[in-house]
Amino acid sequence: MDRPGSITEQELTGWARTAPSRSTVWAPTATEDIAAHIGDEHPRGLLARGLGRSYGDAAQNAGGTVIDATVLDRIVDLDLDQGLVTCEAGVSLATLMQVLVPLGWFPTVIPGTRFVTVGGAIASDIHGKLRLGSFADFVESATLVTPTGKTLALAADAPKARREAWWATAGGMGLTGVVTHARLRLHPIETAWMRVHTERCTNVDDCMARMLESDHEYRYSVAWIDTMASGSALGRSVLERGDHATRSDLGPRQRRRVRDYAPRVSVEMPGWVPNGLVNPMSIKAFNEMWFRKAPRSHHEAIRSIVGFFHPLDAVLGWNRVYGSQGFLQYQFVVPYGAEAVIRTALERFSAAGAPSFLAVLKRFESGNDGYLSFPIPGWTLAIDVPTTTPGLGELLDDLDDLVIEAGGRVYLAKDSRLSPERLAAMYPRLDQWRTIQARLDPTETMHSDLDRRLGLRKGTPQ
Repeated sequence: MDRPGSITEQELTGWARTAPSRSTVWAPTATEDIAAHIGDEHPRGLLARGLGRSYGDAAQNAGGTVIDATVLDRIVDLDLDQGLVTCEAGVSLATLMQVLVPLGWFPTVIPGTRFVTVGGAIASDIHGKLRLGSFADFVESATLVTPTGKTLALAADAPKARREAWWATAGGMGLTGVVTHARLRLHPIETAWMRVHTERCTNVDDCMARMLESDHEYRYSVAWIDTMASGSALGRSVLERGDHATRSDLGPRQRRRVRDYAPRVSVEMPGWVPNGLVNPMSIKAFNEMWFRKAPRSHHEAIRSIVGFFHPLDAVLGWNRVYGSQGFLQYQFVVPYGAEAVIRTALERFSAAGAPSFLAVLKRFESGNDGYLSFPIPGWTLAIDVPTTTPGLGELLDDLDDLVIEAGGRVYLAKDSRLSPERLAAMYPRLDQWRTIQARLDPTETMHSDLDRRLGLRKGTPQ
């Protein structure tokens, strides 16, 4: 059956540029096309894809159909009195900020890149520097087209079946159907600037102690970690906490641009970068520079929203710095009381000489009802590592076991190598999710490379 819109064959990867696979990519012309054609024959299944910022294989479907949701990018309604925006799921957070910041509103949860679609944010239940919830916690409602062509209005306060469908969809990695619209609760802001407090921490214990002691004074908190440090300096850090600046916080020049929001790309990585650029020597030098440039003690400054939330977005194609063999990001969360796992992970990465210029530590103060949502109350550590790091597979498998023993989990939106055997131990509500997913997808239409690798849904063919 002919479908409206373009249909092409493409090779797709995640942001980490590993495990490419080819799919038939369908770019529909309207959200109505999805309900009309989701029931068509799709050999090896169907999956929606946004801007491809999941790191591993979550937004790929080898041999199957992938919907390019980025073409469905309309803002449908703005309720500035209530702080609500209704949009199609292909709208990016970049677009939302471009529209909302000058109007005095901000998406409540923002990850480390603005190049994420609303649909992708829901499917991954993304989080950010805000420790008080993840993306799904601030979605008023969403529209889901199921593989049977049925359109469902989902919400956390909906009747039971649609409430369960919502929490299976939020964090459900796109496997319950296709989200077409969402209504989001926004955060009011006075300016396009941030009041940022920066300080050095001598080691990871010092960093965690400071976060526990005074994070409550700030809306946002994140620590950059030097993974190459060892001994008494293990996990030495640069801790940044911030709040949205008020007009009274700004100097004269900033007040002239009080709500100006104009993010720019400063540097573009070349299409080809030599392998080996990220190595222990180069990263040790970079980390030393990054740590030394931070103030020794508490320092406050006014920075732009972009400078605080999305510094790497200024480098177009920064993922290419790792070379042709790509990288992976290992992100896990463990409950409070399991701080030893954070220390052990840093000790093992340091001992392995694993070069990482991007390693961050954050806190969650709560989880939600999402069956596969990542956040739980505790500590989350994320580390980028080249795939060529010697002994990396064994190192991460061993860390997986420590995380499981502590009652933690890895983040599926970042994962590219978790084993199926460890999945259920990390996500104890997996079987509940599988039951709801099967009810929403009785035709077994929704599939992804992540799903096949992990056996995520019941009876997934390899």
